[in-house]
Amino acid sequence: MKFLIFTIVGVVHLVSLGFGRVIHKNDIPQRTFQEIKEEIASYKDVAKAIINLAVYGQSQNRSYERLALLVDAVGPRLSGSKNLEKAIQIMYKNLQENGLDNVHLEPVKIPHWERGEESAMMLAPRMHKMAILGLGSSIGTPPEGITAEVLVVTSFEELQKRAPEARGKIVVYNQPYVNYPMTVQYRVRGAVEAAKVGALASLIRSVASFSIYSPHTGIQEYQDGVPKIPTACITVEDAEMMSRLASRGVRIVIQLKMGAKTYCDTESFNTVAEITGSKFPEQVVLVSGHLDSWDVGQGAMDDGGGAFISWEALSLIKDLGLRPKRTLRLVLWTAEEQGGIGASQYYQLHKVNISNYSLVMESDSGTFLPTGLQFTGSEKARAIMEEVMSLLQPLNITQVFSGGEGADINFWIQNGVPGASLQDDLYKYFAFHHSHGDTMTVMDPKQMNVAAAVWAVVSYVVADLEEMLPRS
Repeated sequence: MKFLIFTIVGVVHLVSLGFGRVIHKNDIPQRTFQEIKEEIASYKDVAKAIINLAVYGQSQNRSYERLALLVDAVGPRLSGSKNLEKAIQIMYKNLQENGLDNVHLEPVKIPHWERGEESAMMLAPRMHKMAILGLGSSIGTPPEGITAEVLVVTSFEELQKRAPEARGKIVVYNQPYVNYPMTVQYRVRGAVEAAKVGALASLIRSVASFSIYSPHTGIQEYQDGVPKIPTACITVEDAEMMSRLASRGVRIVIQLKMGAKTYCDTESFNTVAEITGSKFPEQVVLVSGHLDSWDVGQGAMDDGGGAFISWEALSLIKDLGLRPKRTLRLVLWTAEEQGGIGASQYYQLHKVNISNYSLVMESDSGTFLPTGLQFTGSEKARAIMEEVMSLLQPLNITQVFSGGEGADINFWIQNGVPGASLQDDLYKYFAFHHSHGDTMTVMDPKQMNVAAAVWAVVSYVVADLEEMLPRS
């Protein structure tokens, strides 16, 4: 999943952007902003038709129902698992049956890690079975486990100050939750930093906005030249409990057992479908979400919802008999949770055509009720996107925010392609993120309808404009 810090975009001064005059480049006249604005306004009826179909018409609740069919039947879809490959084959068939163009699978080599059996038992000062989830790519413990005293710290800085105390112990991080980008570093780097000071294992307070004794997993990274130690996430409640005990000088002992193993990379696929453009078929607006998930819950929210509103966007456009000038390409990424593996290989395969990508879109922060669109691109492109979003006035979702990046589309954005994602309720998202609670119960069909309508309107209009979005 992606993480962002948001700021509201202020008023764009169109004259300063050069939109108030006709610009000539290579003797090709460029349209004024007023002309572009009028062109976008002409899509008012089309936008209403998409909204009505998605939110009030025959297609309402369709993305929710499609998602439930998949995740109830298949369950979670960890990279390298049979569940993920089963889901990919189901989606391949679904997209073909939906009558979309150029439905195909693009091969990808992806990591294969399994958590195995795992447990953590506090032996002192009392017996207490702890809920844990091993972190992705962690090594396992010896069969007998690791039994050691605990050192509780609240930051990397405190760990460095207390480095002599850490040797031979299990380091427990009880870092406060500030926001995801700042706090997730403890999950990603916690094992490495603990290993540098001689710890035997690390346990990280779950990176979560709210907890009901729920551990939250995720990827962690080892570092060359640093010993690999087992690492897992624990609940907020247990991290805080051990922190209180330690503050009173109480000796804490934990026995940790983890059966985690990493296997050879395996073959998977990015799943692709299109509505071929009518005038500029070589040019692309990409909509996407990732099909893989962690191995807990159902992967309904992260990122089943994003994948399925992206499919729904193409379905809505097709149902209305619309065919934009540019190709609308749906990509359902594989192995996003392991570091955007599928998206990275897609970029390497397709970057030769980067000049033909007008906009890349990814939904991976929840499909609750969106409050607007996050966008990264030039000021001229942002001004255009503000006009496009004005078409969503019937839903009262018109704001354009900064931060359009996403784990699977950053490769394109970093090389100049405009990018967009939905702005959503991140407090709710991180309460369920990467946990057993990520199930269909979190999802709301009416909210998914609205998210799909926003996704469809934006992708269609940008794909159908006479010109690509301008770059920096």
